[in-house]
Amino acid sequence: MQQIKGAVLKSRLAFAQDHAGKEGLERVLAVMAEGDRRTLKMLFTSNWYPFVLGKALDEAIVRVLGGGRPEFFERLGAASAEKNLSTIHSGYLTKGDAHGFLAKSASFYALYYETGRREYAPAGAKEGVFTTYDAETFSAPDCLTVVGWYRKALEMCGVAGVKITEEECRALGGSVCRYRVKWN
Repeated sequence: MQQIKGAVLKSRLAFAQDHAGKEGLERVLAVMAEGDRRTLKMLFTSNWYPFVLGKALDEAIVRVLGGGRPEFFERLGAASAEKNLSTIHSGYLTKGDAHGFLAKSASFYALYYETGRREYAPAGAKEGVFTTYDAETFSAPDCLTVVGWYRKALEMCGVAGVKITEEECRALGGSVCRYRVKWN
């Protein structure tokens, strides 16, 4: 079963609280199953948790705070990047070097997901493609968080005009999740 790190879940909870306050976070947790609420209140950043718990949390946040709008998932991803890359994983940032940062995609993936892998290939001076292979579980919302995470991470590297398009998605019938990234 696919698992994700507690750091991912903690950043989602922090996003909900930053966005809507403690009361907003409580409203999100209130729509979740009791067992999930209990687990989320006792998270450890370095422990592995079921991917489905993260999916349930993402869906609750978007439903309660985001009015069901899918683009809200990109904001979740951006908040996760900002939280983790400005603290515990700040060493991954490569100022002004998008290709250098994106080349670390395999390492980022391994930090947050237990199975599968992600690869990066440059596709021009200011363009590249990163692809996720062999993840046991996947979801269209999680893919949107990936888009938001990478966009914000590249901005934190000082890269301007970042555009990311998911060209293929397993949740939509593809064999992989493939993202094309371009910048100015």
